[in-house]
Amino acid sequence: MKIGLLAMSGIRAHDAELLRLGLTLPGFVERSRQVAALPSLGLLLLAACTPPGHELRYFETPTSDEIPRELFECDLVAISTFSAQIFEAYSIADRLRARGVQVALGGLHVSVLPDEAAAHADHVVVGEGEAAWPAVVAAAARRAGPTRFSARDFPPVDVAALPTPRYDLAAGRPYQRYTVQTTRGCPWRCDFCASTVMLGRPYRKRPVACVLRDVRAILAVAPGAFLEFADDNTFVDKEWSKELCRALAPLGVKWFTETDVSVADDPELLDLLARAGCRQLLIGLESPAADALPGVEMHANWKAARAPDYAAAIDAIQARGVTVNGCFVLGLDAHGPEIFDAVRDFAERTALYEVQITVMTAFPGTPLHERLAREGRILQPGRWDLCTLFDVNLEPAGMSPEELRAGMRRLSVELYSAAAKRRRRTEFFRRLSASRPRARRAAARNTRPRAAAVRAT
Repeated sequence: MKIGLLAMSGIRAHDAELLRLGLTLPGFVERSRQVAALPSLGLLLLAACTPPGHELRYFETPTSDEIPRELFECDLVAISTFSAQIFEAYSIADRLRARGVQVALGGLHVSVLPDEAAAHADHVVVGEGEAAWPAVVAAAARRAGPTRFSARDFPPVDVAALPTPRYDLAAGRPYQRYTVQTTRGCPWRCDFCASTVMLGRPYRKRPVACVLRDVRAILAVAPGAFLEFADDNTFVDKEWSKELCRALAPLGVKWFTETDVSVADDPELLDLLARAGCRQLLIGLESPAADALPGVEMHANWKAARAPDYAAAIDAIQARGVTVNGCFVLGLDAHGPEIFDAVRDFAERTALYEVQITVMTAFPGTPLHERLAREGRILQPGRWDLCTLFDVNLEPAGMSPEELRAGMRRLSVELYSAAAKRRRRTEFFRRLSASRPRARRAAARNTRPRAAAVRAT
């Protein structure tokens, strides 16, 4: 069979004023470009799990209006998408199926709403797809649709046995960044996070040797590529993390990942991060003060307990020349209109090199969505295309929806203007120079010219 793998690229937003501001705000534009510039690791991994004897092609499209013509020549097309893009994915799927092309859908949104997806697909996959994918291919080969496959009906995915993703399928494209997975899942249970909804498995670490194998495969396709670890929380196990850093250091690669604030608890690990080529850590701070955080992490109220450590942790990380992208969720239940000034002031006070702001978003299947639906606070139920992290689709507890929209726009200007970024980065380098003169030179090499990535959930 001819199998097409289609990634829906780019970020989505419907707020017209925010989009207009994005045309002139460097920080917003940089993040948009970075999201659009990453190949789909999930699809490249499915390609590696495809039984032999099939022809594979990898495609990307920024919108449902731009469907590569070659897709209509395929026997089977697998589409990778998120909630914000799901209606576009359904539109593409419907057009392909009308021309006799079989379509397989999976991922976060589809795993939560498989019945909805089944109206637009021949094959639906619920949960982690690697073990189920060969069965999907076999069903498509005999045109045995419609079918539905659940990860629970197959052996659990062993991350130590995952094959190297088919990075070669993305060769020749203008990517400067490639993704590699080192861990899967997160031990914390934040009520707004969609990732754990699909995974449904404990936090897992890949063997360091497997990670290095994948990194070398990327470098063979794209020498000098910048790496992004496609993890939710990389450095939970500090000893494994040190092993990974020691193994990466000789390769001379530069990389970015997501983790939690506890990475700053281990000075040895921080030193190793800098030596291993870590350029930036994205950390979900969510709110600048502890009073808004109780209940966000549902297992142990972990984030609320760690909030008093935020400023010191940022200082410790950035003193090594590793920059921090601090992420904040606007519109938590304890947030009133004062949150916008509080985030701006915190970012200035701590000299955060990068800042990411999103609005609280109730993704389908999350505890947050279930709670807000019970409370009647979802403004437009079923408008999954508004699950962009930038559009307001819920009733905040401490302000009106319009106050949240207006605050998001104003804060975007205050954080992402060229002058604001220059102030924070000037202070970053001043502190770095004062604390570790030699590290300043390393940081100067380590922070130009690429921008940060965006947390998807």
